[in-house]
Amino acid sequence: MDIPLNFAKYIQWSGIATLVFLVLTIIAFLVGWGIRFRLVGVTSFMAVLTVGIFGLGLGLFTRTEIPGAVRFSLVYDNGANQAVISLPNTVTPEQVEATLKQAASDLFSSGRAGAGGNNQFIISARTLVHPQPGLSAPLYLGQIKKSFTAPGDNTPELQLFPESFAKISQ
Repeated sequence: MDIPLNFAKYIQWSGIATLVFLVLTIIAFLVGWGIRFRLVGVTSFMAVLTVGIFGLGLGLFTRTEIPGAVRFSLVYDNGANQAVISLPNTVTPEQVEATLKQAASDLFSSGRAGAGGNNQFIISARTLVHPQPGLSAPLYLGQIKKSFTAPGDNTPELQLFPESFAKISQ
């Protein structure tokens, strides 16, 4: 089910409802209605709800989608400056490049900067190969390094390992 995320309209209607309840509460105090204290609660709840919707509207951003990227699984993430993703062993170098860029976009956050030892967020891409029956070995296909000091930098350092792609095809 696709729910439209038009937070501007939700904030507008929630704000209008809050103002209506505020006016109703003021009238209830002036007239002396018995439900005046309940209306204070309803007005307060509506104000909190409006502020919450406003905050939610600020926090959600559209996800950038890189063309050519394949689905990946997050294998390791230390929560600071290193992460490892797993890819199927049928990927091409172009798909690995696009997927590393997608992972850098998805996993990067400024909150990671304070916990790591260096100023770069490193994401490595790997796959599993089976050199013998019953034996699995990780094979690293590439990595991308994104700087914490320049978050607006759209040119992260990307490195592919061509010798690994040769081992996949064997």
